[in-house]
Amino acid sequence: MTEVTFHFNVPDKVHYACRLLRKAQAGGARVGVLADADTLRELDVALWTFSAPDFVAHCGFDAPAAMRAASPIVLALDGQALDERPVLVHLGQALPSGFERARRLIELVSADPADREQARLRWRHYQQRGYPIQTHDAAHHAQ
Repeated sequence: MTEVTFHFNVPDKVHYACRLLRKAQAGGARVGVLADADTLRELDVALWTFSAPDFVAHCGFDAPAAMRAASPIVLALDGQALDERPVLVHLGQALPSGFERARRLIELVSADPADREQARLRWRHYQQRGYPIQTHDAAHHAQ
């Protein structure tokens, strides 16, 4: 069963995701990132520019199959578009489709009231279905 972790009070989801993905790549994880198209474009650019000495290898879900298979990080609109990935990072609002195929789902939630409300709905969905949920307060734990 998928383990769900909510990282809440995230000041900047894209920058936070960059740091999380850099750490995941260093640990050898294979990660899918789920978000809307605008956020994925912003994240794609940020992954190239956020830290000069680090290169976070990634590609989009529309890349050739061989590239997706070789890439530690794949950016996608939903989990159904991904090859199997043990870890998913979700930056979006709606319940991510295909999340149940992953071993771990990391939900990034800002302090914005609308974002928090959507996160509460997703939390209830996971909770009602028995998914184990953990929390991580980004405001108190710098990564």
